Amino acid sequence: MLKLFGKSSQEDWLIAGLGNPEPKYDGTRHNAGFAALDELSRRWDVPVTKAKFQGLYGIAQQGERKVYLLKPMTYMNLSGNSIGSLAAFYKIPPQRVIVLCDDIDQQPGKLRIRPQGSAGGHNGLKSIIASLSSQEFNRIRIGVGKKPSPEYDLADWVLGRFSAEDKKAIEGRWDDLEKACQLIMEGKLGEAQNRYNR
Repeated sequence: MLKLFGKSSQEDWLIAGLGNPEPKYDGTRHNAGFAALDELSRRWDVPVTKAKFQGLYGIAQQGERKVYLLKPMTYMNLSGNSIGSLAAFYKIPPQRVIVLCDDIDQQPGKLRIRPQGSAGGHNGLKSIIASLSSQEFNRIRIGVGKKPSPEYDLADWVLGRFSAEDKKAIEGRWDDLEKACQLIMEGKLGEAQNRYNR
């Protein structure tokens, strides 16, 4: 069970992007969550450089709400250790957590927004569910494309890099992803799903 302590307000949120920390993983499919968080960091002019909670984070002010932008440095399969630590320290419940991650079941650039659910085979989400003791956190899954064939090694696929076309498709959704995050934080999840789950 997630133990909440420390200071918090009703408007504090956590947005976490998932990925692997070493430079050799930059630009890989599995690091789509890192790429998305980097884009929010750039747009909101918030450096994600504070080292704590087994990750790097920055604090954005979006209207009246404080938003923690977090990149776990634990590697993908232990992402929950970092997210759970920050959420507990700042008393942020799972319902005010947004996780950005890759989705190999969706075409490149397709967004899938959900307020809860199982890990669906994603080890990063599995770790977060275990750390928060809840499936009730928001997730925006970013399509990175399916394996070219059933025999293709999954690890090779998710740790591979995008084609120029696929990269363009994903980067073309950053506006939508930012707006989706803002709508979710405004309590307009359904509107975010209706607009951007396409």
